Amino acid sequence: MNTVYIGIDLTADQRPHNVAGLDDELRLVLQSTGKFDEVVAAVTAYASASVAIDAPQSPNAGLMADPARRAQLGLPPNGRTWANCKVCEYELRHHGIGLYFTPRTVEAAPVWMQTGFRLYAALRAEGFELWRPGIESPRTLLEVHPHASFTVLLGHRPLRKDTLEGRLQRQLVLFEEGLDVPDPMNVVDEITRQHMRVGLQNLPGLLSHDELDALVAAYTAFIAAREPGRLTAIGDPDEGQIVLPIAPAEFKASYR
Repeated sequence: MNTVYIGIDLTADQRPHNVAGLDDELRLVLQSTGKFDEVVAAVTAYASASVAIDAPQSPNAGLMADPARRAQLGLPPNGRTWANCKVCEYELRHHGIGLYFTPRTVEAAPVWMQTGFRLYAALRAEGFELWRPGIESPRTLLEVHPHASFTVLLGHRPLRKDTLEGRLQRQLVLFEEGLDVPDPMNVVDEITRQHMRVGLQNLPGLLSHDELDALVAAYTAFIAAREPGRLTAIGDPDEGQIVLPIAPAEFKASYR
């Protein structure tokens, strides 16, 4: 049974969500956008799938407010700094990788996070299991953060994803990792004086930042399933971990 490695980038507004799927040869076998129910249908169509979602799987469990856990991390045991986030979010920030903080309750979370909670629940109801090291299941779910994935693949923080340069940089990373995407350097040849005058950035072959985020999520799912030695899991397993496509020994102390 062939496995498909799927990345889902949930949008923060009314735009449709982005889905990308790769096969064992890193060929693009799924690329679509859709509303919540359409995303669930697209993913559950596969009997064997490793699915990486760009959203937290649950609210934080209060671990960063626990005096014993804070002491382990070298923080003042009774302090409140970092108290309202997950361990994985604190650890990524500690490494110089910025991201959202997940609140303690569903109601306090922004809409896109609540959509993520619903998506994990819907897929778990369809037989998907949360990823953990050594798991043997045809259907798995992983929590990812595309900005963090691009950061560790580059070795430094990327340019802003909503800029032309940031999109070119991200697509170049994926192209050089062997994914089935156009070489973005060919896109540069299409940037003419007229394109610059009219502000045209939707160039043929250049993917949107949402599509790129879905693809790097799919690639992270591929690494988790096929090359687990190149995977680093950040955070507490009981609260929710974010996985990164890099070997633990190569994970830098700080990214600039």
